[in-house]
Amino acid sequence: MEERQPMAKTHKLTLNNRHSATITGVADVLSFDLNEVLLETEQGMLMIKGNDLHVNRLTLEKGEIDVEGRIDSFAYSEVNGYAKSEESFFGRLFK
Repeated sequence: MEERQPMAKTHKLTLNNRHSATITGVADVLSFDLNEVLLETEQGMLMIKGNDLHVNRLTLEKGEIDVEGRIDSFAYSEVNGYAKSEESFFGRLFK
């Protein structure tokens, strides 16, 4: 009998003119400021770097986020222990 691995949720990144991005498959927002947004996605950690970055829409129930500003780079890395903590970024922020 074969063991089936659960299917990962869909992760999609759409970039428009290096000015706005729509990302799906977002599990958590770990940090954000004007120069960097750090997300936990279904495909690992995603770091967005740029200038004047703003999170316009965040819907964690649907796993969607919209980011605007001058986007310079996207970088993926594996999920680490920091991202797997039981509390979300906002939970840690408002302790």
